[in-house]
Amino acid sequence: MLTRRAILKSIAAATLLEAKPIHQTPVSFAVPSNACDCHTHIIGDPSKFPFFPGKTYTPEPALPQEMTALHHALHIKRVVIVTPSVYGTDNSATLYGIKTRGPTARGIAVIDDKTSEKDLDALENGGVRGIRLNLATGGQADAAAVRQRFTSAINRLKNRNWHLQIYTGMATISAIKELVFTSPVPVVFDHFGGLQAALGPAQPGFADLVDLLRAGSAYVKLSGAYRASTQAPDYQDVAPFAKGFIVANPDRVLWGTDWPHPNTTPSTKVSPFLAIDDGRLFNQLAVWAPDPQHRLKILVDNPARLYGF
Repeated sequence: MLTRRAILKSIAAATLLEAKPIHQTPVSFAVPSNACDCHTHIIGDPSKFPFFPGKTYTPEPALPQEMTALHHALHIKRVVIVTPSVYGTDNSATLYGIKTRGPTARGIAVIDDKTSEKDLDALENGGVRGIRLNLATGGQADAAAVRQRFTSAINRLKNRNWHLQIYTGMATISAIKELVFTSPVPVVFDHFGGLQAALGPAQPGFADLVDLLRAGSAYVKLSGAYRASTQAPDYQDVAPFAKGFIVANPDRVLWGTDWPHPNTTPSTKVSPFLAIDDGRLFNQLAVWAPDPQHRLKILVDNPARLYGF
């Protein structure tokens, strides 16, 4: 017999599924306590969190409560929320997501030359622990411009316990390799460093990223596998790269869902999120990192060190 409590729970679940389907295969491995999803986004109600005029795509909302429901299913406690490109340098939605989640959340902000030190202080107080350079969504800059932007970002961070996260194509890593080696702050390359699995290990930048990992000079996020792969839903073509990163240095590897999986194809119309099965995606980590000690580093130890949990 259904109790009133059960009926209300059922209605709430149905409402959530109607708003945004959660594609969920059960997790098939033991997730360590305090596991962290190191790459998510919060997309707020546009009437409260308007997009900036220069956005290249238009996502639907993705709210903190929905993200928390997913993480509960994945047995994940901690999260890092990254400001998506649709907000420009407005980090309000990210701060809202951190505040809603509480002490188990951290953030990565986007800034520009107009962002003051007072603004950075406010971001830090709100849980932000790094800034992101997005060199991919808006198109690649030339090597000289990339090095200039990298140097400028490092100068803003060097007196803070923050890090620099970079989203870019893999070839760009070669252009900044020496700068990363000498960086006074940690550097993180998200989404597999921008590699394309179809191009193989000889693609420009891959060997440079492996060198940086081996030296402990950079981190790489195993996030957004579908951006690097042509073999959904298990992304077998990225497995050798993920395993290679872990072999190079398991202390410099992170993992993230990239929830809510925005469709970044340029469009002025609202683009539904990509239909990614997050449970099945998470299960691939056990394929890439079969050693539980490596998974402990990737999911718990490395995020705790980098984000200050």
